[in-house]
Amino acid sequence: MPAPHNVFKERLKKGDTQIGLWSGLGTASVAELAAGTGFDWIVIDGEHGPNRLLNILEQLRAIGGDTAPVVRVRDDNRAEIKQMLDAGAQTILVPMIDSGEQAAEVVKSMLYPPLGVRGVGAALARASGYNGISDYLQTANDEVCLLLQVESMAGVNALDDILALDHVDGVFVGPADLAADMGFVGKPGAPEVQAVVNETLTRIRASGKAAGILTSDQTLAKGYADMGVEFLAVGSDVGVLRGGLLALRAAF
Repeated sequence: MPAPHNVFKERLKKGDTQIGLWSGLGTASVAELAAGTGFDWIVIDGEHGPNRLLNILEQLRAIGGDTAPVVRVRDDNRAEIKQMLDAGAQTILVPMIDSGEQAAEVVKSMLYPPLGVRGVGAALARASGYNGISDYLQTANDEVCLLLQVESMAGVNALDDILALDHVDGVFVGPADLAADMGFVGKPGAPEVQAVVNETLTRIRASGKAAGILTSDQTLAKGYADMGVEFLAVGSDVGVLRGGLLALRAAF
């Protein structure tokens, strides 16, 4: 029996545009609720959200098969990536990638030898059905999906080196950090920032890799969708909840 098939990864390779939602509230109930609303993918945010291994595990269980879970880890820490994979996350988003060398080390963290250095402990792990998936070790490399975040001018300048790597399935542009790095803190929609964002997304797609981005600006989101961005997040649980509450209160 092989590792579970990663439909999100398959659709990235087909070039489909998959619409996603960011989840930062850190609770299984919110993740479960969001998973039933029709989004193609949901990010469990371990970088800025209050999420660590055990509650990420709870959210992975809550999401189930209703949508594709993507776990954003805190950084490129190899041990944390290994734990998230063993907990059953098949798609990992790694922030703050600034060089090809750094990206190559993350690739190694995702894959079992001989392609990488992921530690072998799947007999204890949810990922293998607690050793119930007989061919997990032989097939896991094919089903894990690696997304790397480029969100600085250093990352943009290293983009060709990052895109040249095998086993990088997609590159995500982080507009908020990129704007800050460019001197436009809090202004990701600034024309100067958007020019770099659009050029970077175009370069990613031209390489044959999938391109991704997050925005709550619906005009920008529609433009990215028209461009063909393959994994597009259009809001967050925090933003949707706050916006809905404010609208309800304003109505009365």
